[in-house]
Order: sequence, then C-alpha cells, then structure tokens
Amino acid sequence: MTIYIHGFGGSGCGVKANLFRTYFKSINQPFIAPSLSYVPYLALKTLEEMIESYSGNVNLVGSSLGGFYAIYLAQKYDVKTVLINPSVKPDETLKQLLGMAPNFYDNTIFEWSEAHIEMLKDYRAEAKKQENFFVLLKKGDNFLDYREAVDKLPHARYIIEEGGSHSFENIEQYFDDIKRYFFAGGR
Repeated sequence: MTIYIHGFGGSGCGVKANLFRTYFKSINQPFIAPSLSYVPYLALKTLEEMIESYSGNVNLVGSSLGGFYAIYLAQKYDVKTVLINPSVKPDETLKQLLGMAPNFYDNTIFEWSEAHIEMLKDYRAEAKKQENFFVLLKKGDNFLDYREAVDKLPHARYIIEEGGSHSFENIEQYFDDIKRYFFAGGR
C-alpha cells in the first residue's frame, strides 16, 4: 500500500494526489490519498492508524508538510518514503501563515495558530535510516529552500532539478523512478 500525504491546506484530491492515484491504478498497485486534518496531531494520528491497519509493506509519498510528516512516520515504521519538496522545518516556515489560511480544495479557510506550530515541534525526527528516503527537489521552490532538505538528509537518494516551483508541476515524469524505488529488489 502506498499512502500519499498532502501538504499544508491540501487534500487527497489535489493535482499531485490525483496524478499518483491514476498512475498507481495503472500499475495495479494499492494506493490511498487521504484528506487530512490541518491539525498536526490529528493528521498524524490518522496516518499512524492507517499504517498500522495495513498488513504487508507500506510506502509513503509526502509533499511539502506531508514530507515532514512522512519523515517522522518513516522513522517510526521503517518504511520506504518519497519526499517531494519536503518541509523539514515547518514550525519555522509555516509561521508566516499564522491566522486564516486557505484550503486549496474548496477555497474554505481555517485558522492556523501558534498551538499548531507547537504541535509540529513534537514530530521533529532525525532521519537515521536515510536509505529509506528518495527526495525530489526543485531549486526554484518559491516557498522552501531545497538545501534544508539536503542538509537534513545528506545520504538519501536525490533528484534535484533546476528551476521549477513548490508545486513540482512535472512530478509524473518521475513515476517510473518512484516505482523502481518502491518495488524493485525488495527492501
């Protein structure tokens, strides 16, 4: 089972989630992209329960804030993980969004507070088994500095592209690389 973890204000029906959903269906691999709470504790509780409920191997794909969650979960459950422009310091980067924040699926708003920032601090994780990570980065990310991910995960597998943006618009060109990483040769 591959679980896609969306970013801040995202949903399981976002552009990247839908691209992954279509791809995994085409290769006949189980996949789920849940829409998670904006409350960090609730989002992680949901993900932990999902991982624990699936028998067999679980793989994670985390984008942005979902990448932060995926790092924590990969360490806790020893699972292979793909990170897409991951946020490695969301308790710092998401401070600029305190107040009313958008839900990008339906354009509603939610309140992002200092209490949520404090919750994120509880889920900081050292990435000890860096062979569990395949990281896709865009140098042109307009929200996160890609070098922070490289500093946190210096021994992970990487693809780093010039230009681009935080959205990682051409993610589908890496689907075969992701498939090989997850499914070739076992663990």
